Amino acid sequence: MKARLPYIIGFLLLLGVEVCIGVFRFNHFIRSYIGDVIVVWVIYCLLRSFVPKRFNSCAVAVGILVFSFAVEFLQKAHIADILGVENPLLRTLIGTSFAVEDLWSYTAGTLVTIIEIFIYRRLTERSRHGTKKD
Repeated sequence: MKARLPYIIGFLLLLGVEVCIGVFRFNHFIRSYIGDVIVVWVIYCLLRSFVPKRFNSCAVAVGILVFSFAVEFLQKAHIADILGVENPLLRTLIGTSFAVEDLWSYTAGTLVTIIEIFIYRRLTERSRHGTKKD
């Protein structure tokens, strides 16, 4: 549990940021693009908080990207209307409009996640092996 605590904290903090972006109606760029980048991180932290460590972190990130794309294409098919969802909150969570820009934002969020994973691995390898000074 101790190893998962940072992911739980990250999830809660990032979820708070997402809620603030939605509630306080930040400008279009932040709401539309940065929010979609951050949502990838929210889902990643949520999954890493309970997915066993043996699962490859990069595979989890790519899985989130695939999931995000699937949701976006379901929005293009008007899934909320097909399911008859009328509740405004549920319609917001499901999404009601397709945008190619969202796909780019999800991809950017995934790339940042993967870069962070490689940086973290490199730093932990160095700290385990120690640094050699001549």
